[in-house]
Formats: sequence, structure tokens, C-alpha cells
Amino acid sequence: MNPDMILIRFGEFTMKGKNRDRFDKRMVEQVRRSLRSFVRAEITRTYGRIYITLNGEPYEEIAVKLKDIFGIATFSPIRKVANDLEAIRSAALEVMQALPSQPATFKVSTKRVEKQFPHDTQEMNHLVGGHVLRETPGLKVNVREPEVELRVEIQPEGTYVFSSVVQAAGGFPYGTNGKAMLLLSGGIDSPVAGYLAMRQGLEIEAVHFHSYPFTSDKAKEKVIDLVRRLSHYSGVPIKLHLVSFTDIQSALAQSGQDPLIITLMRRSMLRIAERIAEQVGAFGLVSGDSLGQVASQTLGSMNVIGRSAQLPLLRPLITMDKNEIIRIARQIDTFETSILPFEDCCTLFVPKSPSTNPNLAIVEQTEQAIAGLEDMITEAVSSVEVMRITPEVRSAVETAGEDSWF
Repeated sequence: MNPDMILIRFGEFTMKGKNRDRFDKRMVEQVRRSLRSFVRAEITRTYGRIYITLNGEPYEEIAVKLKDIFGIATFSPIRKVANDLEAIRSAALEVMQALPSQPATFKVSTKRVEKQFPHDTQEMNHLVGGHVLRETPGLKVNVREPEVELRVEIQPEGTYVFSSVVQAAGGFPYGTNGKAMLLLSGGIDSPVAGYLAMRQGLEIEAVHFHSYPFTSDKAKEKVIDLVRRLSHYSGVPIKLHLVSFTDIQSALAQSGQDPLIITLMRRSMLRIAERIAEQVGAFGLVSGDSLGQVASQTLGSMNVIGRSAQLPLLRPLITMDKNEIIRIARQIDTFETSILPFEDCCTLFVPKSPSTNPNLAIVEQTEQAIAGLEDMITEAVSSVEVMRITPEVRSAVETAGEDSWF
């Protein structure tokens, strides 16, 4: 079947009450942005839905784009016909005959919004179903567990006939639930955490810590590629803040508290990320922590590390096991980049026996004893390199003061 249109259904944000209209408008903006290269496609919005009139544009190529748009729960390729019984029955038969393989069972589900239509819902189920059965030998009706559900929606402007319901990304439209700063290490976990945060409607900016010359330009390029992939899902550029962590990391390594080095590093990273977040108007921090994976992700370690920041620390992966995280990383196409063997600063100066239950008082005393730590943190924030990463190409270095995209 060559569909005339695509019907888009929204995700969980449809329950947002007074904010519903704002969310709906943002969905239309995202769909328009994603489909801007399909110049003949026409996009219209009704309450809780978007319709795309294809006008000859390729359904398959547009479907690939729609699957990755946050806020779209499902969509369907549809045929639109006049509110006429024979036209509806003809379209229903065409939809059934265009299926990749002939099902053994089906049922018809009619939704009659146009109350002036002369046949009620049950009548239409029989009138359409009977026509399909007469023209399709071997096909049977199963109203409880059909292989195919043939749907007929009779609206004032016409009738929509379809059978396919395609799952999309779901969640909330990008940027409708505020902004957060993603701590992006370059490993498997943090890009997945960023994706899941974005799926919940958070606009993100990423911060990555490097320790040149201990870390290479290859590690930096790896992180840029990860942000580029995440920007594919946002549909807009994402800012990447590159922080020089060399002086701080060297000072922490010389503190004489080897078991606490990871804890001390992560506390300093959170302080820096929080200050950058305040500069760009972000109200939360996102990390790739998963409970119990490594020494710094025990409950005791996360407690001590998290106390260094005042902003909410969001951990989307906190109860996931590694296999779940890897599955999502493969799904969003970050896994192969994440496993490239280029070290980041989190893999440097790793002690043989890192503390899994650090003492907060000792950690704070150690920080106070490190000469100039606060000044180094201030310098790291002031010397941040900011890049604006798009799905296509990397831009020149920009300043950190640019306004948000919306």
C-alpha cells in the first residue's frame, strides 16, 4: 500500500493538562525540523495528534526519521478517503491486500467521531469486515487475538483506514522539561544516560574532562562523535564543554590518599559541572552511574560524591544492569564509539584498591589540605572550551554565552 498520510500519536506528555498546548506545539516544531528535507510533505495538528500528508514523498524514509523523535509514541501509514461506505470498504480491502503476508485472522475496529455518518460503530465493523472476508478466501475473524487489526476512523474531514502501528521513541518532546548538564566520560554508560534524560524532555549540554597530555586528541574526537550522535536525537545542536582537568587531577594524585582519588576526582568534577550549569541556566546534573558497577558507584561512594553538588543529580541508569545499558547503547548507535580504546581522565591514576565506602569527613579534610584546589576549580571553569556539535559537522569553537535554542 502506498499511504496518503501518516498519523502520529503523542506519548505520555498528553496527560500534562494546562501545558498540553505548549507540548503539542513543540512536537510540531520537532517534526517539521526533522522532515525539512521532504519539501512536499504537509504537517497539520489536531488535538493530541499530527497528520503528515505525503504528497508523493517516500513513506519509508520519513518513517525512519519519525522513529527517533522524542514525544512520538506511535505512528501509522494511513489511507484517507471520503466519508462514504463504498470508498471506506474499498480502502480497507486495499490495506489488507497490501500486507507483507496474508494473515489468517483479523478484526475491524471502527471509531466514529463524525456522528452524522449514517452507520454506527458495530454496523461499520460488520459492513467493512464482511466485504474484506468476501474478497479474501481463507481469512477469518478473531475479535480477541487477531493477527491484524484493521482500523477505521471516521472523522468530520474524512475517514482514515490503516492496520500498522509503528513504535517510536516515546517520552517527552525535547527541551520541554528544562535543561541539565550531562557528565560525559566517553564510556558506554554516560551517552545512554544522556539519551534517556533527553527522552524525558531534558535539553542537555555535555561536559567532558580531559587531562592533556595524559589523554589524547583521539579521546576528544571520540567524545565529539558521541555528542554528535546524541544531537541526532535532539534534532538541534548540543553544546560540549571541554574542561582541562590536568592540574586538578595531578594535585589529587599527590594528596597521599590513593584509595580516595576516584572519590576526590568525581567531587571536583561535580563542582565544576555545577558551576557551568549555573552559567548556562541548567537546573540539574546527569551522570551515568549504575549502582554497584564500580567502586565509585556503591551507595556509600555515591552519597559522598553527590554531597559536593547542590543541584539535583539525576542518574537514569541507577538500577540497570550492564546488559541493559549495552542493549540501549547498541540501539542508539553509541556502543561502537564508546568502546574505542582511547583513555579518558577517569582511567588515569586509578588506585589498586579504591575505597567503596569513603568517609565524608576524611574526604573533606583531604580537600581542604590540597593547596589551591578551589583556585584550580575556578580556573578550570573559566578556561572551558565550548563546541557546538550538530549531527552533520562539528563547528568552530564558540563562547559559552549563546542563548538556548528555544
